[in-house]
Amino acid sequence: MALPDRPAERHREISRVFTDRVRGARSWDVSSPVTGWTARDVVRHLTQWFPAFLAAGSGRQLPGGPSVDDDPVGAWQAQCQAVQALLDDPATADLVLSNPHLGEVPLDRAIDQFYTADVFMHTWDLARATGQDDRLDSDFCAELLAGMEPIEQVMRSSGQFGARMPVRDDADAQTRLFGFIGRDPDWTPR
Repeated sequence: MALPDRPAERHREISRVFTDRVRGARSWDVSSPVTGWTARDVVRHLTQWFPAFLAAGSGRQLPGGPSVDDDPVGAWQAQCQAVQALLDDPATADLVLSNPHLGEVPLDRAIDQFYTADVFMHTWDLARATGQDDRLDSDFCAELLAGMEPIEQVMRSSGQFGARMPVRDDADAQTRLFGFIGRDPDWTPR
């Protein structure tokens, strides 16, 4: 099933899958495919970086939720609902996100490009860490990979992506995407 193109609908679908993985987690302290992170840290990452990015670039503040340490499910759901409400608000269409590296970008597009895509990729991390279904939309995997490959050096220099992992020449789009962003596509919990 292809993901919707509109930012609000794409976020709704991608966050629904991530929410399913959050709710399905039975242990939050298991290691994840991101070196040094636990399953809880995957949720922590998403609930910590984005509110600051949003506030700095648009002045919009997301309402706070529970601590990830106390309630990772509640922390995720509070942020997910707040982001969806922002994307569903018709006034958001007139807002922009300003960033010294990006210039001015329509807010809904910035959320889609940076945050929703991050949620999508971290769905794999959380699913793998917690032993759940890790299959993602292959068309969106291919789309993300095609968008990242031309800016590989910029991405690598940001320090937010690991070194590219080798994958088979005939690997599917999901395997190629995760190898590209520095994940071992064959990673399994110990």
